[in-house]
Amino acid sequence: MTATINPSKGAPYARIVGVGGYRPVRVVPNEVILEHIESSDEWIRSRSGIASRHWAGPDETVAEMSIEAAGKAIADAGLDAADIDAVVVATVSHFKQTPAVATEIAHRIGAGKPAAFDISAGCAGFTYGLTLGKGMITDGSAKHVLVIGVERLSDLTDKEDRATAFLFGDGAGAVVLGPSKQPAIGPTVWGSEGDKSGTITQTVAWDEFRSGDVSKLPVDSRGEVKFPAITQEGQAVFRWAVYEMARVAQEALDAAGVAAEDLDAFIPHQANMRIIDSMIKALKLPEHVAVARDIETTGNTSAASIPLAMERLLASGAARSGDTALIIGFGAGLVYAATVVTLP
Repeated sequence: MTATINPSKGAPYARIVGVGGYRPVRVVPNEVILEHIESSDEWIRSRSGIASRHWAGPDETVAEMSIEAAGKAIADAGLDAADIDAVVVATVSHFKQTPAVATEIAHRIGAGKPAAFDISAGCAGFTYGLTLGKGMITDGSAKHVLVIGVERLSDLTDKEDRATAFLFGDGAGAVVLGPSKQPAIGPTVWGSEGDKSGTITQTVAWDEFRSGDVSKLPVDSRGEVKFPAITQEGQAVFRWAVYEMARVAQEALDAAGVAAEDLDAFIPHQANMRIIDSMIKALKLPEHVAVARDIETTGNTSAASIPLAMERLLASGAARSGDTALIIGFGAGLVYAATVVTLP
């Protein structure tokens, strides 16, 4: 005899109810980057739009930055840590394979015994986590979900690589998701193009690095083996992001039933100012749409970039609670995810 399984009983919809961010204390202007590469401040700004970024100090670990951002998001939501039923952390720069840093974060913020796990989806990681958290709430397995995007990309930056040394920064952004009676997170348009996975990758696998074989590993100007770093084929990634991601963003708008003129804000992954400008043009966004340009002073923080940009846009007053925003993350994999949300 086949048993009858009770159906899930979740909320009809989910929404973002709080947001918080943490940027490391140290601000690193382009002049510091130029100590290691032959370039200029003008070249870096024209290529990327970046003037400065934040680099974490020894005590500003992935866990510590996440805890700071999480505390702000939970307070912004008007909740206590004990109200959190699940913690999802998107990161590629937590160097312990196990356990997941989400479990440490959950314990240290006083969340009790929530579900806790890490995900690795590069610069699309936060939007992936947002989608998973939304599913937990509508499924009924959680009422409040903490989604964190956090990176210490300074640990994975080759400071002698002229193509990438100026790009990356550190930080953590977090949101709390909760139940909603109205749709406030649209359908997610996501996917991957694994045939292009080599365009953004790690220079050396960890097992190869452990071998210490100088004859097979990249070395720095002093002849010492370089720590594994992120590398990318800049032009290939730029073309893919400009042409393919504008299409994905439009699909997310269509799926949500929202037109470009209905948007109040656009919060793309902060990869490159030129990519952002190209997407604005391709989507034909009206001038009234507030556009996140956090990259200028924060750099590319991968999974942390969207929540950090969201927090800054709200704090500045450029976007307001209840506004409709298009978000899109894209990066290594190559992976992507876009959706329309109501801002907290």
